[in-house]
Amino acid sequence: MANVDEIKFFKLILRQILCLFLILSLVRSQNNVAFQPSFITTTGPTVTSLLVGNLTDVSLYVRTASPSNTTGSIGSPSCVGEASPWVLTKEQVGKTAAQIQLRLEGNLHLCGDNETETDCCSKPLCVLETVQVSACVGGSPQASLLIQARIHALLVPAGAPSDNNTVIPNQVYQPLGACPCDLTDGACDVRCCCDQDCSPEDLMLFASHCLPGPFGGQISKDPDYQCSLQSSENSPDWFPFLCVHSPPENNPYLGLFYQGQTIPPKPGPSFQTPALSAPVPVAVYTQGSPIFTINDQFFTVPQMVLGRCVDNAPVAFLNNFEVKCVTLLNSCPTGAPLITLPEDLRIQVKNGQGADVLVDVAEEVADDLSLFISQTDAVASSDKGLVCENVTLALDYIFYWKGNGITSITLTQTVGTISLNRSVVLTTRYSAEFLNGEFPGEPRSGNPGYQAGKPIIAGVEDISDNDTNNTGSIQRTSINLWKPVRDGLCSSVEMKPALFGENSTSGCLLPVSRLNLTQCDLLREAVTSLQESLVTATHVAKSGNPDPLMLTDWVNISYVTLNSTAMEDSPASCSGIPSHQHIQVWSLITSMVDGTPQREIIDVEVSLSLSSWVLDCGGGDISPCVDPTETQLFPITSSVTFIDIPIDTGPPKSRFQINFTEYDCNRNDVCWPELAFPLTKHYTGEPYSQSLAKGLILVFFFIVASVLGTPWRQIRQAWG
Repeated sequence: MANVDEIKFFKLILRQILCLFLILSLVRSQNNVAFQPSFITTTGPTVTSLLVGNLTDVSLYVRTASPSNTTGSIGSPSCVGEASPWVLTKEQVGKTAAQIQLRLEGNLHLCGDNETETDCCSKPLCVLETVQVSACVGGSPQASLLIQARIHALLVPAGAPSDNNTVIPNQVYQPLGACPCDLTDGACDVRCCCDQDCSPEDLMLFASHCLPGPFGGQISKDPDYQCSLQSSENSPDWFPFLCVHSPPENNPYLGLFYQGQTIPPKPGPSFQTPALSAPVPVAVYTQGSPIFTINDQFFTVPQMVLGRCVDNAPVAFLNNFEVKCVTLLNSCPTGAPLITLPEDLRIQVKNGQGADVLVDVAEEVADDLSLFISQTDAVASSDKGLVCENVTLALDYIFYWKGNGITSITLTQTVGTISLNRSVVLTTRYSAEFLNGEFPGEPRSGNPGYQAGKPIIAGVEDISDNDTNNTGSIQRTSINLWKPVRDGLCSSVEMKPALFGENSTSGCLLPVSRLNLTQCDLLREAVTSLQESLVTATHVAKSGNPDPLMLTDWVNISYVTLNSTAMEDSPASCSGIPSHQHIQVWSLITSMVDGTPQREIIDVEVSLSLSSWVLDCGGGDISPCVDPTETQLFPITSSVTFIDIPIDTGPPKSRFQINFTEYDCNRNDVCWPELAFPLTKHYTGEPYSQSLAKGLILVFFFIVASVLGTPWRQIRQAWG
């Protein structure tokens, strides 16, 4: 038991001793202070550090410390102040922290050669010393801060500063800068020996490793080919005949760092509405130029621009258009273009030949509004709701032109009365057509050959009996394909023109019931009528700019007729349905214009493919097979294919023609068969009389050389 009590007594004494040590260390830590950081290396005149700890009764002293000559160490901190160019300031930043800042007073600029002031630096390395800051409490140092200062003198220009801009010489005639490797302003670039910011001490560090070539400023002022560099020691005797007389500014390094182009600044993107310039009237109208009113304003009609309708879009000369604009009406419109009086449409327009024409307006009232309003329940007039009268539904312009001018303008304005029981969707139509006499100013699809992506030009021959002579003309139309919209049904389908060089397939869906399949003849006639509506033309234009009065510019369209064999029909199916129409177009390269091949259409063939339509009662849906009025959807398709006819290159060449090229002018630089070409009339480089005179002079010199030459001299000697 005694041993156990002694052990407990010793443990208690040990705990008390440990607590005493902890209390003493805590008290000591509260009294101690420290610099953070305690060692600083600076190259500038300002140094900042933090003093943390118990700052009560703490005094700061600054002195210049010198290392010992024997040991090289700095002496102990001193609480005795000394005169120093460093000014110390203290700013409290907390209960246990203060910001200590030292600032070097004095002028750091480098002394000049004849300068008499003493407040300057005599050497480039102006300050090289160690500064010690001591924190003392009651004359006893508690912490110290060592500052190693290495400060260079400031390079200040001798003259007064100038506000003049730096003059950059013309870079077309000399390289960009005498020292291209000087990339940093006010600092020495390493290995750039031509940098004016480098001191002699800096240049000694890399004098043997300077950047070579023009980038390092080593530009030869006089190239080797200059005539001024000829010397009798190393110059050959032919040097005076091949040397170049050139000014020293013209050296081979011109343009090495500058190509001579001037790149204008590009404006950045902006979300602000751009400021539109005032319209500039034209003297005469050309295709595509805007039409102007007598007030020098654009003549505008609502058109489609970037997928949306614009009310004030300028009308371009000889550019036909037809657009539809959809508007949601919740109330009666009050402004243009839906509410426009006829007198507002009678505008005087410049005709492009120094005069003006007045728009002739004719007003029509639309009785059937189903073409303009998509909701039929809102069409009928009633006592309830709003009644909008004289709403403009369509504006159809016809411009008659001749040469570069407009002879007259007619406008048909279609108006109607709309009853609004609720919001309705109104579709207005706007069109412009240019007519030259009786023929419209149709756009071209190429000049002369077809361009890829342009519509194929087709037409219908119109033959009239004029006295005893049959004169023909072509009324233009187009070859169309199906263009499904909305639900894709053939009842709402539209058409799109076939584009040259673009193979395409499209179609629509036709609802067919069991009752329709019992009347196969009527079904075949209905499908055939739909397919024939795509291609109503009898001719197609050979080129992209045909003449409607020249039948030689057109080619007949070949229609493949169907076999008139009996069709085998059943009560629930029909065979021989012309569900697919295929158009084949053959084209050929006929000429070249400025290196661009010109293609012409040689032949067009239109054929129909037959198929059988049978109701599909599988998949659990048997209603079409039970209910005679229930319908299924069957596809009706159309396609176009373009076939390129290869150019006939003639018979194959023989082995002699392939290998023997000495007299082939197309494969040989020397063309002996054309030696006398300048003497022929096919040569157009100069007048024929001059080329003949020069040729005779050459022949004369050849004869003189032959007579005075060695063979004739030997003949004369032998004769003598």
